[in-house]
Formats: sequence, C-alpha cells, structure tokens
Amino acid sequence: MNVKLFSGTNSRYLAEDIADHYGSPLGDIQISKFSDGEMQPVINESVRGEYVFFIQTTAAPAENIMELLLMIDAAKRASADYIIAVIPYYGYARQDRKDKPRVPISAKLVANIIQAAGANRIMTMDLHADQIQGFFDIPVDHLKSEAIFMPYLEETGIENVVFACPDVGGVKRARTYAKHFQKELVICDKYRKKANEVESMTVIGDVAGKEIILIDDIVDTAGTLCKAAEALIEKGAISVKAMCTHPVLSGKAYENIEKSKLSELIVTNTIPLRQTSPKIKVLSSAKLFARAIRNTHEHRSISALFM
Repeated sequence: MNVKLFSGTNSRYLAEDIADHYGSPLGDIQISKFSDGEMQPVINESVRGEYVFFIQTTAAPAENIMELLLMIDAAKRASADYIIAVIPYYGYARQDRKDKPRVPISAKLVANIIQAAGANRIMTMDLHADQIQGFFDIPVDHLKSEAIFMPYLEETGIENVVFACPDVGGVKRARTYAKHFQKELVICDKYRKKANEVESMTVIGDVAGKEIILIDDIVDTAGTLCKAAEALIEKGAISVKAMCTHPVLSGKAYENIEKSKLSELIVTNTIPLRQTSPKIKVLSSAKLFARAIRNTHEHRSISALFM
C-alpha cells in the first residue's frame, strides 16, 4: 500500500516540513467553506486501498478538531485502507479526569469522536497525561519530545544545570531529563485559586548558583513558568530557561514571557506561534514525525525513536 500524506488548514506549515523529511509530497486536498463557516474537505485524488495520514494539530479553535473529523470521514467513504490521525498537539488533553462535580472528561470525548469518525490509529506527541492513551480502543503512537530536546541540550552543553518541574504533576517528566543527564532535580509546588492563575509558588530543593532548566509539556498563559522562574531566581539560581513541547501561548503569554525572569523558552512547532519573541526558540518536530510515519507504514518499531 502506498502512503498518502494530507494536511489540515492549521498544520500546513508542519505538514510540508514532515512531507519534505519523509520524501513524499502532500496529497491534494481542498477545504471549502460555506458562507456561514461550515467546512467541506474534498480529497482530489484516489485514496482507495491506501495508507492515509492526516496531519492536523487540534489546538483552539474547535474547528480544527471538526476539520480533522471531516477529513477522516471523507477518506473512510473513499475506501482508504488504513487511516492515521497525526495530531502533534492533542487538544483538550488537560481535561483528562473528573476533578470536580458536573464537569466533562473532554479528553475522552475527543477520543470517542475521532474513533467514531473512522480513524484506525492515532499518532501524537507528549499527551498531558500518559493514561489518555487508554481512552482509545485503537493503537496510539505516543511520541516523546525528549527525542528533540535532549539532543539539543547535548549539543549546547549543560555543565552547571539543575532540572526543575514547575508543578508536582510534572515530576516524572523532569526526572526523565535529570536521570538521563545525571543531574539534580528540584520541584516548584504551585497553588491555584482558579485556572490560569497561580496564587503562590514554593521551591523544593537547592538551586543556589545553578542554571535551571524548567521542563513542561504545555505553556499556555505562561503564568506558572514565570512564577517558577521568579521563585527560582529568588532562591539564588543564576538563570532560568524553560523547555515546553506545546506553545499554546494564549492571553497575555507573550507579554508575561517578555517581562519574566526567564532567559529563554524553547518549544517545538506542534502549534504555530502567533508572534515572534527574542526569548522564544522553536525546534522542529517534523523529522521525528516523518520517521514515525515511515516506521508505522513499514511495520517497524516506534519505541526505537525514543531516547
């Protein structure tokens, strides 16, 4: 079976880069819109009996999810043999449990509708919680950004570095880096009164005279990172950098980063940046996804791509 790569509107920039690394052009798909905004994707080439990959990050707005569902349905009705949804950033992943009364488990709902649309497999990177894989009854290839960030750190050097997590929920993620590079780990314990607002931050561990690298999966308003950087500097850290996979960067995120104690924020291109910033560096995830797509098609190991 041949491989056909298609891109949604929101991820065209990344899909073109993936296709270039894979060595195959993007397929011909047209996303039409009615005057009221209703979408209709049209696949302008045969996909009968083919391996079809749809590349679409599902960051806000919700139309990105709807567009992905419609593309999957179009391929299913066109008799594609195997449909893989390549979702660099899996939206709604932060709503992965019922932590208060009368709230949805949105990550599970999104998994249900992607499967119902006709996807045979999911490929994504750095889910907010690993257990979200269990929300699917189809295979999930969960790529790790360590395969992008760790080689970068090895090239730039990390002699006087201590790794940190901006909240207790990210301890496992940061510990992976600390263990790999045989460095110390410190924890920033945050307290929230409501979403996107950090009330207080406590540093657990010694950071005096050290260069700190904060590790996280998502940076949204950057409030947590900025508070953590401020707390670490107050405790005697020389400098604070952050490495976050998904640059959601909503609200006053860019302003917060510019005014913060962070010296640099390193992210991947799973989500397009709304604006540039001298403090933000973007590393490409395209090569990793291209290799994962090839290994999937050739029935080779995906775990071989992990650090």
